[in-house]
Amino acid sequence: MKKSILICCIAIACSQFTRAQVGFGVKGGVNYNSESINNASVDVFEGAESKTGYHAGIWLRFKAPIIGLYIRPELVYTSLKSEVLYKGTNTTTSYNFQKIDIPVLLGKKFFGVGNLFIGPSFQYILSSDFSINDLSDVDAKGFTVGLQFGGGIELGKLGIDVRWERGFNGIESKFLDVSADTTVTFDTRIDQIIFGLSYRL
Repeated sequence: MKKSILICCIAIACSQFTRAQVGFGVKGGVNYNSESINNASVDVFEGAESKTGYHAGIWLRFKAPIIGLYIRPELVYTSLKSEVLYKGTNTTTSYNFQKIDIPVLLGKKFFGVGNLFIGPSFQYILSSDFSINDLSDVDAKGFTVGLQFGGGIELGKLGIDVRWERGFNGIESKFLDVSADTTVTFDTRIDQIIFGLSYRL
């Protein structure tokens, strides 16, 4: 009987500890990528300009009470867009690419509502394309790594944060320039400001 009571007490304590130490929720927001198309192997572009993108995903947060820090992994879908002038037909085209982001952030809370965080962001490029048919068969390198850091506030279950992300390496891409029958390689490096809104479930 005593063992049963002890097991029940341990189970309740573990349940309360888990509830207190682990949080999860959903998030979304807007992204502004300040860099777009660079280092093209053929001079076919001019005036690349980044546009606002968006992201949506889920997050977990594991608190480490002894050292007062937390770990926050996220799984996020991100869509980014740039506009560039294609010299071949003097046409403005959009360059769109979508990726999965997995930031793993180490953070610290301040005064109960504020927090700062930093950590690596692992990224997998899902797809990329231009909006005109003259540029086809677009292929971007699948896996890249970057760094995120930022801060935010939490008001109850609602959180607001702003973060900066910089890629450690560029995204090596290529496409077929149909008008010139030439394969063109180019590079784009993730360098973005991210504004996010999160909700704890």
